[in-house]
Amino acid sequence: MRRMPPVLAACLAAVVVTSAQTPQTPAPGRGAGPATPAQQAPPDPTVVGRTPEGFTLRRALKTDHISNYNESIVPPYELPDPLVLADGRPVSTPADWSVRRAEILKLYEEDIYGRVPDNAPTVRWTTGAPDATAREGAILRRVVGTIGTGANAPTINLNVYTPAGVTRPVPVILLVNFGGGAARAGGSAAGRGAAPAGRAGGAGQGRGNVLPGQPPVAGEILARGWGYATVGYADIQPDRANSFTEGVIGTTLAPGQTRPSPGDWGTISAWAWGISRIIDYFETDASIDATRVAVQGFSRLGKTVLWASAMDTRIAAVFSGCAGEMGSSLSRRDFGETVDDMAQNHHWQFGSRFQQWVGRWNDMPVDAHMLIALSAPRPVFITGGTTDQWSDPKGEFLAQVAASPVYELLGAKGVGAANLPPVDTTLATGDLAWHYHTGGHTLTVEEWRAFLTFLERYFKA
Repeated sequence: MRRMPPVLAACLAAVVVTSAQTPQTPAPGRGAGPATPAQQAPPDPTVVGRTPEGFTLRRALKTDHISNYNESIVPPYELPDPLVLADGRPVSTPADWSVRRAEILKLYEEDIYGRVPDNAPTVRWTTGAPDATAREGAILRRVVGTIGTGANAPTINLNVYTPAGVTRPVPVILLVNFGGGAARAGGSAAGRGAAPAGRAGGAGQGRGNVLPGQPPVAGEILARGWGYATVGYADIQPDRANSFTEGVIGTTLAPGQTRPSPGDWGTISAWAWGISRIIDYFETDASIDATRVAVQGFSRLGKTVLWASAMDTRIAAVFSGCAGEMGSSLSRRDFGETVDDMAQNHHWQFGSRFQQWVGRWNDMPVDAHMLIALSAPRPVFITGGTTDQWSDPKGEFLAQVAASPVYELLGAKGVGAANLPPVDTTLATGDLAWHYHTGGHTLTVEEWRAFLTFLERYFKA
């Protein structure tokens, strides 16, 4: 881990506009007058400027590290080997990998996302009457999961759509959505360029005739004879600091306790736990083939579905969009968002022991390739965007390259290339797939369609 060298910092200062110097540009149709002091948001002390391309430069306050978007100054790094056991012995057989997988899973539980506590509650599911009018060609089942037995127990609202007229159990894609399915891309936009017009947003974003909270390719999913389900992640656990007394985490705290015990879960582990409880429900629903469940998430929820798949091998396939730092991109690359930024700005998403890695990225016993490898040999599709350099799309692809040897050991195929493929092309020759779209922090309709084609190989009857 390194700080910004003074010479480089001076060079950057010469080519960026600092936040204090950024002019107030009125939004179209909003009038030309500048915002009044009462309307202006307080300055963000972590923002120190922007690159000429528009990428935000942020300072991690504990380490003074400044965001890097220059490929030529990425420092050398060495990734931990997923195919070497903790005692130094090589992993050479699937049986060896089973031991190594348990080691890696424990490292993530203890030092990154936090473990699910032993007193995590059960979820009781109640299913409403089938509704054939909610969407043409589909049957909707509104399902409510009650978390625990408290008087004000939180509830998970799940909408399940299956193709009308199909009597056999069908494969399902579970979309883990941002609250309410509003037309927005999830996660912080810090450090990213603007998403291009005409692109689909994050999981389940509405565009045109697409219903809010549903995939932009919903009709195509149903036409393939598959179903899909949607859930708002905040039903499981709120996504903000100091909210541990709410949601599922709140049901596990002792009286007077305001945060999880050291080593216990942050919100990413809680959301992943919720995904597993939804799969529990799928196993009881006669309309669903629970052996063929894919999970889809975007941004922080892209991290979540990777971690959920690591913990729950019932998940048959993963679609992770723009998951970035501490998800699908390599932390050791020092490009875009960093461990320091995550620990500072999104600390509630991780277990408390994650803070030990601030300024010590190279000491972490894991990196993104190992998180991806925990899904092997199951299929994983990952995306990135050209103006979402905050999420380090090159680092996302390189993490798949480094995870490929695990897939190959298990008789599957890795990502199938060592160098970043051309933009706007899908690389899906193996069980790890990649798409790098033109644009920002978003999922495109083209990527959804590429994922469906990829998934067809695994969901065929």
